[in-house]
Amino acid sequence: MSELRLEELSATTIVAANTLTLKPGQEQFVAPVSHSIAEAYVNPATAWPRVVLDGDDVVGFIMGNFDPDSPHDEFRGCIWRMNVAAESQGRGVGRFAVTALAEEARSRGFDQLTVMFEPGELGPEAFFTAVGFTPIGETQYGETIAALKL
Repeated sequence: MSELRLEELSATTIVAANTLTLKPGQEQFVAPVSHSIAEAYVNPATAWPRVVLDGDDVVGFIMGNFDPDSPHDEFRGCIWRMNVAAESQGRGVGRFAVTALAEEARSRGFDQLTVMFEPGELGPEAFFTAVGFTPIGETQYGETIAALKL
């Protein structure tokens, strides 16, 4: 892997981001990037969609949400979506993306970053725990809410 970098989602990277392939069984734990693109379009003031590039290749996607006025603590500064290409998993792409989003959150004055995910054997819980998130609750739909202190 060459040096990873983060770039704002653009017309140049949108197709590659939307066609990231996950490992078998992971699809049930994450919505397609196209859903995030629609959400970013609807909520441009709070959405923070970015791609992770390795050289010229899109290897990941992360979308944060920064809404300090949200009535729900878990939505104020959070990871809304994250996908890492199957062949790039385990190479630091996800950690790089989370670190970048955490730095952005900190620069905006947030002291906590949250993420919500469905529990399950092939789900993202082990990853989020490994990068420092701690479960703090559950959504009304049974998803885990985890937080990272910044």
